[in-house]
Amino acid sequence: MLTAFWEAAGGKLADRWAAVSIPALMFWLGGLAAWTYHHGGLHTLSTHTTWLDRHSTATQTAVIVTVLLAVATSGVVVAHTATPVLRLLEGYWPAWADPLRHRLAGWLATRADADAGEWQTAYDRVRPPATPDAAELAAYTRLERRRRRRPAAAGYFLPTPIGNILRAAERRPVDKYGLDTVVLWPRLWPALPETTRADLLAARAGLDAAVTAAVWGLLFCAFAPLTLLAVPAGLAVAAVAVVLVVPARAQLFGDLVEAAYDQHRTVLYQQLRWPLPANPAQEREAGRRLTEYLWRGSDEDTPTFAPPP
Repeated sequence: MLTAFWEAAGGKLADRWAAVSIPALMFWLGGLAAWTYHHGGLHTLSTHTTWLDRHSTATQTAVIVTVLLAVATSGVVVAHTATPVLRLLEGYWPAWADPLRHRLAGWLATRADADAGEWQTAYDRVRPPATPDAAELAAYTRLERRRRRRPAAAGYFLPTPIGNILRAAERRPVDKYGLDTVVLWPRLWPALPETTRADLLAARAGLDAAVTAAVWGLLFCAFAPLTLLAVPAGLAVAAVAVVLVVPARAQLFGDLVEAAYDQHRTVLYQQLRWPLPANPAQEREAGRRLTEYLWRGSDEDTPTFAPPP
């Protein structure tokens, strides 16, 4: 049993080390390429390799291990910036940026409001018994995808597309079931099946990796004194990550969070012995009361707890 445990633990540590070290290694190799370019080419490395060849095997090993540890350490440091950088990309900015945040959020909400009528027209053309053509289906799909990336109400808009993707995912369980995602997530997470939790962890790891790729891209611009090519290369990596990769992975993560509530929300009712709603019309109110009970408690005599299993 212990052997299997250490093998599993070692495998997870190796996976996590690879996840943070490979981007760091690519970054430093790029920095090495910039340095060699600045000094005239790859032949400049021969001086350092010759110096290393003159020393003992123990010294060579120590140097290599030190370099690898430095690379891994830089990877860990940058990986820890994923959450705060993601918060900035979502639009949770300091108070002094409130005017800009409100203006951008209002502009995005206005655009969404302008799309609402177009979406309704497209929906009327594709819902049964209508027989839409390919162009009408494509138009509806495009508008529906855009709609799912935005909160349903203007007051919940954030100033960035990434923030609105995640905010929309947070709000959908509230809109559908009355369950506050932020309040109830710590209560639902331990009750989720292992496969669901693994999928969510993988999706969040992918999202964090995309965010750190943007950070690595910006840091690569620091090699500009060695070659100005570092600036467009670094900015290109950061732009691709922020504009394309992070939103796609945020959408995937948000969809999985929503699916967790769709499939497993009744676990909250059952474990708390809270009566299950009898129909969809009752579910929003039942979910709202359950959220309030878990957030603040209650001294009311309703509802009556279900008998324990």
